[in-house]
Amino acid sequence: MRVRKSTTWLVVVAAMAAIVWVYLQHSNKAPAERIATGAPAPAFEATSLTGGKVNLADYKGKVVLLNFWATWCKPCMQEMPLLNEIHKSSDMQIETLFVNVGESKGTVSEYMEEQQFSFPVVIDATGKISALYGVTALPSTYIINTKGEIQKVVFGEIQDFNMLQQWLEDAGES
Repeated sequence: MRVRKSTTWLVVVAAMAAIVWVYLQHSNKAPAERIATGAPAPAFEATSLTGGKVNLADYKGKVVLLNFWATWCKPCMQEMPLLNEIHKSSDMQIETLFVNVGESKGTVSEYMEEQQFSFPVVIDATGKISALYGVTALPSTYIINTKGEIQKVVFGEIQDFNMLQQWLEDAGES
């Protein structure tokens, strides 16, 4: 019990440190330096939760829903079932990439198993990917159109499935 409590505190401290780090990385940036609609989506390569390589360039020509989240973020957890539905929708021709910010592989794996989510997750423990996108709040969602440009940016929880579906359809028509 004592080990579990210590581990929990260690995870909480690590998560808080990651939040502070991301905030400090972006606090000196002018708003013009943050990613805006119409801008090319910053390229990145990372390792997925399952160990595979994920390269954003591999999704060129497809609509991509890129979501930044963490397990301690209540709004992130509230939107996950909706985003999972988008991921599972067979009629939607989109790719979903979920970037966990600042947490360990073990924490994220445990959460994914508990919730029975199967979407692809990248661990951004150092904050490099979130820094590329100017992420200052979680959740943050970027919809990338087929040209590789940022079509839509949503800061905060997405609550409307139909609206999200429309944004994704619009990105496919761009």
